[in-house]
Amino acid sequence: MLRFLTAGESHGPSLTVIVEGLPAGLPISVEQIGDQLARRRLGYGRGPRMRFERDEIRITGGVRHGRTLGSPVAIEILNTEWPKWEVEMSVAPGTPTTKLTAPRPGHADLVGMQKYGFDDARDVLERASARETTARVAAGALAKALLAELGIDIVSHVVRIGAVASDSQDRPGAKDLNRIDESEVRCNNPEVEAAMITEIKAAAKEGDSLGGVAEVIAYGVPAGLGSHVHWDRKMDGLLAGALMSIQAVKAVEIGDGMAQATQRGSVAHDAIAVDTSAHSSGGFMRRTDHAGGLEGGMTSGAPLIARVSMKPLASLNRPVLETVDVSTGESTVSFKERTDVTAVPALGVIAEAMTALVLASEALRKFGGDSVAEFKRNADNYLQHMGETPSAARPE
Repeated sequence: MLRFLTAGESHGPSLTVIVEGLPAGLPISVEQIGDQLARRRLGYGRGPRMRFERDEIRITGGVRHGRTLGSPVAIEILNTEWPKWEVEMSVAPGTPTTKLTAPRPGHADLVGMQKYGFDDARDVLERASARETTARVAAGALAKALLAELGIDIVSHVVRIGAVASDSQDRPGAKDLNRIDESEVRCNNPEVEAAMITEIKAAAKEGDSLGGVAEVIAYGVPAGLGSHVHWDRKMDGLLAGALMSIQAVKAVEIGDGMAQATQRGSVAHDAIAVDTSAHSSGGFMRRTDHAGGLEGGMTSGAPLIARVSMKPLASLNRPVLETVDVSTGESTVSFKERTDVTAVPALGVIAEAMTALVLASEALRKFGGDSVAEFKRNADNYLQHMGETPSAARPE
């Protein structure tokens, strides 16, 4: 299995991520990770920090001469703005120059202050910030590299920003990621892209924020990852939990999950047929993919599809949300932190990373192997025999 742990604050000296469980021999480079982090900064409506923020990356463990060693991989992502925050975020004993006491509605501020007994919202917001997802995307870059060894491609695209939505069936293909990234809002439809940009401009003019929906699709996933046997092994739950953990995400839909609730069974399910070319699903195919590539808690071999819904960001460029100053008990408006109008284009990139981490973990659980070569041999052997019946697989 694959696991990872992130550490660090939004304005701290760096973010750190440790990824444990990767087999030895996986090609990894700083540039490879940096490419994924650059994609996270994409998107019309991002704040000024995205324009000048650079991700300086150091791999400090687990990689030698461009290949993993089988030991934990440690990655540090330096904060180039650290000199501006060195006093305010110092680890040495002292007091902050300013305390944030007007928590933002919709953010972790107030509940975090109550839970931990803080009198300064910065003690909460620094870790609750979506800056933490930078470390997740770095970890996801490693997971994507491992999945690529099995021929698995993961793409994402934006299907809604605010009130503007694209056709839910207008999906990019497995090799369309670069084309999607060329869109200012990472939308697959140029006409909808223009309408989304107009929507963002209108919200920006009013100092407001927008949420939306990103769809992530994994192609080439073999059937049989996950399990029906225990609640905590079901791929649906693992994937939904990982995606719901992304900051500001409030809903996750697998396949046509919402629509299926209103349909009859005769139209909601995916008919099965024989297709000898369907290598990843053992010679079977689904004529549709309403289930989003998951049946009974396991991958079916069809494309895995999940939609992730993000609420509007809680930090507004024109603070108007009523709150209470916790130091005085008086009504006021929430404080302002540097923010984006929308972060939905970045959401897709983060959702790719979390999807990759879940799939890579379950692939390692299924196929095992201390080296990439052994991992691939085990996977190839499984795929070769997956379509055989028990009697056909039994030696004479």
